[in-house]
Amino acid sequence: MALTYEESAALMQDSVFRGRVKVSCLKFAGSILDESPSVPAHNTRYRWAQQCEQQPDLVAGQIQPPTVMDPAVQADGAAISDGALQGSVETVINKLI
Repeated sequence: MALTYEESAALMQDSVFRGRVKVSCLKFAGSILDESPSVPAHNTRYRWAQQCEQQPDLVAGQIQPPTVMDPAVQADGAAISDGALQGSVETVINKLI
């Protein structure tokens, strides 16, 4: 069952969940920084990863709301597994960059 609007809004402000999103962002940033320059849109991805490494709290704050709206997060809420959250965060970031 999907989160209610109230539950979604609360999760968008939840500091513990934001910390998990930040870790997911940093993990993805690390993989982008190590990827081949031949990957499509590498320059844009690389700039995003650098910003994430330099300002992880800012980036997590930007990524958290759309991540909450991801179907996997809507289904499991804060109880989402780390692996599933990683997939949700990466999906959101790939849509944004």
